[in-house]
Formats: sequence, C-alpha cells, structure tokens
Amino acid sequence: MLIFNEEEVRGALTMDDALQAVEESFASLARGEARLPGVIGLEIPEARGEVHVKGAHLAGAPFYVFKVASGFWSNADRGLPVSGGLMMAFDAATGQPAAILLDNGWLTDLRTGAAGGVAARHLAKKSPQKIAMIGAGIQGRFQLRALARVLETLPPVAAWSLRPENASAYARDMAEELGAEVEVAPTIEAAVRGADLIVTSTPSREPLIRAEWLAPGAHVTAVGSDGPDKQELHVDVLARARVFADRLSQCVRLGEIHHAVEAGALREEDVAGELGDVILGRVPGRRSEEEITVADLTGVGVQDAAIAAAAVRALSRTHTD
Repeated sequence: MLIFNEEEVRGALTMDDALQAVEESFASLARGEARLPGVIGLEIPEARGEVHVKGAHLAGAPFYVFKVASGFWSNADRGLPVSGGLMMAFDAATGQPAAILLDNGWLTDLRTGAAGGVAARHLAKKSPQKIAMIGAGIQGRFQLRALARVLETLPPVAAWSLRPENASAYARDMAEELGAEVEVAPTIEAAVRGADLIVTSTPSREPLIRAEWLAPGAHVTAVGSDGPDKQELHVDVLARARVFADRLSQCVRLGEIHHAVEAGALREEDVAGELGDVILGRVPGRRSEEEITVADLTGVGVQDAAIAAAAVRALSRTHTD
C-alpha cells in the first residue's frame, strides 16, 4: 500500500487536471456509470466542527475511493487549518487497500473548486463583467483559480467575508497569484449587485443572498450548503432561477434545493437537470443572456473518486520513477 503526504499530493495535480477529472466524473454519473452510497455527516457542535464521509466507484476504474473531510470553523482562531481529512483508494478488483492520500483536505478543496469551474463553464455567461465572491477563505481561493482557467478573461471581483481582514487578505493574495482585480465589498448586497457570476462558499446556516439583488443573466454557484441545516440563498433566488444540481437526489436532502422544496418555492420536478446532463448535452445549459441560473453543488462522491484516482496515477508514476 502506498502512502503519500500532503506535500506530495499538492504537487501531483494542477487545476486543469482537476477540471478534467471532475467534468468526466459528472458525465459518468449522468450515464449511470457510478456506484455511490449516501453521504455520512457528523456534527460536533461544541467544537463548531463537521465531518463528511463520501465514496464512489466509477465503472471500469481501478480504484474505489472513500474520503473523510472535516471543517472545524474555530480553528482559524487557533492558528490551525479549518479544513482537514484524507482519501483512501482501494483496488476495485480485490478490495485491498491501494493508497492513502494524507492530503489534509487539499484534494477536496481542489475538486470543489473545479466543480465550480465546470458549473461556470456550462451555465455562466462566457464573458462576465463582474464576479462576486461571497466567502474569502480557502474555498474562495480555489473557486477563483478554477474560474481563471475556464473564463476567457477574469473580470473584476468583489469579495465579501464576515471578517473584513479575511477579504483584504484574499484581495491581496488573488491579485498576486492570478493578477485579479479584487475589491473588498462592504456588504453582501454590494458585492452581488451588478455581478454576472456569483459564488458562495461559506458555512452559513442563514440565507445570505436575495433574488432582488440579482442582475438579469446572473449565474450563482452555491457551494457551502452541503448539510441539511446550511443555507446561503434565500428560497426566492431558486424560485426565480433555472436550477441545476450536482446530484438531485442528494440536493433535495442537503442543498439549497432542499430548502426551496421544503418551503414550497420549488418542486423537485422543476429542477432543470443535473450538471452531468448538461455536460452530455441532454439538457441545455444557459439559454439566453437574460436567464438567471443556479448550480447547487453539495459535493458528490464521484468527484472524490475521480480526483483521488488521478492523484494516485500521477503519484504512482513519480514513485516508480
């Protein structure tokens, strides 16, 4: 069994690698080529912590994968990483452990950012004039890195964080890394107004964005609502938009779609389709410059299976060499 540390894993894949792996995983899911159990969620409220266990096997793949990922939101005050975890790859022919990826949650962050990039590639305007980034932490950085790879040009970004100092650090870091023009927005509404592409990546349990703030043609990628009690969008956003899911059966239990259906603002059959259906051309993505779209990304085990397999392949080549 191979064991790889975080430094090795970080050097194995690029964002372009992740975008390809994640897009292919969504297509495989839509073709019915994936086997995956339900998500296991564990809350540790006294530590402001949450843990997710996800797994999958893609038909024909040499490995099946299980991932444990955590978010402990008070760690920032302790000078510790907020996210953590590891991935485990098993031989799909024998069930024997093949590799452990001690990535400290890095592959989860990478594949989640890539999923946002894939959603924007198929649902957002080709040349947005403004991006709103709601949440300026680690995932906000990965989301913008992915957008920098899928958009023709990276437009000005308005970033908001509950902690203004985090937004300031985000603006500085993204300007240095990507050459992005980033301003710190004083409020969420100020960030969202006039934005063509909005990404939310917070652990919020209260809705943050209202439909009335959205410009015609806006696309929203909602990343943070990966548990039944988490919510970033008012249900009126989904009632106004054409809505897509990463995996519908999961989103009706965990995501923004879950809250909208529960509130009667959206019916399950009103959801336009899954992202994989759009990738395969079964369902049209953006249909006009005026249409408002939402991608509800709750995080699917096929993403973990694909990104872990890509990492193991790359690292095994290096290990052999």
